[in-house]
Amino acid sequence: MLPRRALALGALGLGATPAAAQLARPPITRGCAGTLYLTIDTGWSREAELIAASMARHGVRATLFIANEPTFRGDRNLDAGWAPFWRARAAEGHVFASHTWRHWYFRGDPAPGRVTYASRRNEGQEVLDQAGLCAELARPIEALRAMVPEATVLPLWRAPGGIVTPGAVRMAAACGLRHQGWTANGFLGDELASDAHPNAALLRQNLARIRAGEVLVMHWGVRSRREPFGLVFDQLLTGLIERGFCFAPLPAEGIAR
Repeated sequence: MLPRRALALGALGLGATPAAAQLARPPITRGCAGTLYLTIDTGWSREAELIAASMARHGVRATLFIANEPTFRGDRNLDAGWAPFWRARAAEGHVFASHTWRHWYFRGDPAPGRVTYASRRNEGQEVLDQAGLCAELARPIEALRAMVPEATVLPLWRAPGGIVTPGAVRMAAACGLRHQGWTANGFLGDELASDAHPNAALLRQNLARIRAGEVLVMHWGVRSRREPFGLVFDQLLTGLIERGFCFAPLPAEGIAR
């Protein structure tokens, strides 16, 4: 029998074993000692199929924050080529929310009703007014709806990096959207450098510190991380379920941190 790591590598396209091998194992069922809210931001998406297969096997439903970011395939997350992926996630019961369209960062409030919005990839900077911010937050959802009309979308949003300004929060609220970050122990660490934060250490830390009610955050893959976090994601779900946790999408009103 192949070890867990070999199965995971195959699902990533780095070995011969298909992702379906993980789905062949029966789901783990336990009692519920507390609820966790897994949220996934878009990102590089290299491990997207592997992560999705693990969630399906465990019956985990998450909240997917979507932005039109570059992917490992040379396209972007909300290009038409990703439609089958998003349709499959909606069919599995995952829900969606906005992560902005361009995935730029909020840098300040230069005046009432204005927020500075800047790229970290040297793509530019601009000051958004109320209409501009609402359009930026609405555009990823419009793209999703064109691909997956039946998708469930929550009235929530998440700023890139979770970085907001008071003005951005107020202006987004005027668009009908509440900002959702993550809780103190909810950062799973997939954005950290793997030489200093290897998967084994992240897995240990997360299993030890996560408590009921946490809003967890991760990505479908992070380009800069050399050891893909997706390789231990199935072990993380297994460990959390064995601790008695259940998973649920965020409620429409979000979770206060």
